[in-house]
Amino acid sequence: MVVLESEGDDIRQLPAEDDKTESKPSKLLSLESILFNDFFGITTKTLTIYLVSNNLMLFKAYLITYVFVSDAQQQHGLRHGDYQRYRGYCSRRLRRMRKVLKIPQGDRRHYRRRDVTPAHLTASSAESRLLCVPLLQAERAWAHAMQLRQEANTEPRKKFHLVSRLKKAYAHAQTLLQLCESGACDARTQLEARAYAAWLGGALLLELQQWPGAAESLRQAQLVLDNLCSALPDDERHVYKQKVEELKPSLRYCAYNIGDQSAAGELVAMRGQGLIENLDTLMAQAKESRSGIMHEVEWRGRRVTVRPEKVRLFLIALQDLDKSVESAQNVEAKIEILENILMDCKDAISAIKDEIKNDPKLKSGSESQLSSVHYLLSYLMYVRLMRTIDRNNLLVQQAEEARKKNAPLDGKKVRPQDLTRLYEIILQNYTELQQLPGFDTDEAYQREIETAMSAYRAFRCYYIAQVLTGLRRFREALAMLERSTGYITETTSKIKDVQLKNKLEMLQKDIESCKFIVHADSVLEDEEDDEENKYTSSGKPYKDKKPLVERLDEYREDTQLLTKNPNVYKLPPPMEAIPCKPLFFDLACNFIEFPNLDDKTGAANSKKQGAGITGLVKGFLGWGSDK
Repeated sequence: MVVLESEGDDIRQLPAEDDKTESKPSKLLSLESILFNDFFGITTKTLTIYLVSNNLMLFKAYLITYVFVSDAQQQHGLRHGDYQRYRGYCSRRLRRMRKVLKIPQGDRRHYRRRDVTPAHLTASSAESRLLCVPLLQAERAWAHAMQLRQEANTEPRKKFHLVSRLKKAYAHAQTLLQLCESGACDARTQLEARAYAAWLGGALLLELQQWPGAAESLRQAQLVLDNLCSALPDDERHVYKQKVEELKPSLRYCAYNIGDQSAAGELVAMRGQGLIENLDTLMAQAKESRSGIMHEVEWRGRRVTVRPEKVRLFLIALQDLDKSVESAQNVEAKIEILENILMDCKDAISAIKDEIKNDPKLKSGSESQLSSVHYLLSYLMYVRLMRTIDRNNLLVQQAEEARKKNAPLDGKKVRPQDLTRLYEIILQNYTELQQLPGFDTDEAYQREIETAMSAYRAFRCYYIAQVLTGLRRFREALAMLERSTGYITETTSKIKDVQLKNKLEMLQKDIESCKFIVHADSVLEDEEDDEENKYTSSGKPYKDKKPLVERLDEYREDTQLLTKNPNVYKLPPPMEAIPCKPLFFDLACNFIEFPNLDDKTGAANSKKQGAGITGLVKGFLGWGSDK
């Protein structure tokens, strides 16, 4: 066997084992370590190349495609959906790779295309990093296509450029596959390249709306990845399992467009689980194949034309909502699905309102045209409120299950007050349903809503009674239980919903048992009025609030007296009523007529003596006399 040692660009022959020379022992590296260094882009100064007889090289290129791509995407922008940053990284990495591998495409002035060919892999200077060149080219074109998809929401013309970039990415993936199947790569590298090329081909056909071909390519990629998962150890399967999960929404969407109607419900369920985000965009792509559906909607005996495309797509998704909710695994998944459909309904209502506000034809049109649009708006608001009630009922179910198991919900213990608040929200939703425009005078509609409200009032009264029982207000609790029983008796014969009717029957049994519990607690309270500790139905004791000064004639072992805040005397003391000093008011003084005492005091004599000569003159002249 002949061993060659490569150090930089110089290759020299090392002596065989039979030659007894005093040369320095070379650093022989295993093939796995060489491939590991090449995979991570580390330049090895010492490279050992094994040659067999006749100087034929035995070299197998090795590239873990999906691990390489996954690490690069997570570290360079795709963790935050920044495709432009990832595209720039691919361009810089590709430029460095070509420079290191000495396959540049011309110089600064002239461009000469140079692709990696099977001849490069069979040359004496072959490296595994040669496979990274077509892989990075494919990744760069794919990242550009995804960037254009984000920009196509506002500029539809960029969809054509998007398709051309996907075609370029698929061409580079085919080049990678041809290099791997040329015999210079190991089996795992060939399988990964085949899965990668099939996935990009499926993405291209999916964008071109060629559903059978896209489904076949994606299934081929899924099959190869499944086989890889079964052949690899457990610690290396995560990347491939994640890729298989990413392929499932696209496969179901292809099946949906081919004709599998059950796939629509699975698509809605996948979006509720967070597996697919652009369901509205995918549904918009399928509108041509289902153009004859959902142009009209019928509700309560009246047909209305559906014109906005967003409303039409929402109504299509609404058809399979019940199936997807029923097929959900748990209550949390059902709530998530309903919340997503409520967001879509909100967008559809906004589209109707914008059309009413901005369309000049609707403003200047006839009264019937305006009423049809408003009727459609009322229908969408009805759907939104009913689905909100369904979501709240699931929240009630979740809270009741947690309360029966005595388990916390969102880190908090479930109390009867929480359930009372949920039923209050449901009743508010029904109140909004009563006030829908155009249905104020519909007696049948109002009777249905009123019957449902009476049923939910029964649940609310039941949980209010439980709250009052905890507060030891037993009379009010019994009154609320009696009122709840009255609501049940009133609505049982009128209600049509079978599920709600069964819940009312179970509530009737719970009310009967709750009545006995409340009555027993009230009796115990009367008998144990003089005891220190008294217990509610929940088992929690409460202490007597009478201070020690007011019960000195009673002996009790009160441990509270040994605490920092003993109940000895109430400070400040309570106010007491005391007699006040009377106030007297002389009200008769102004009405008493006193006797004249001028004769006794001499005031009358002094007036007579004052008249002398001066008085005579005044009387004689005429001025100064009293008249």
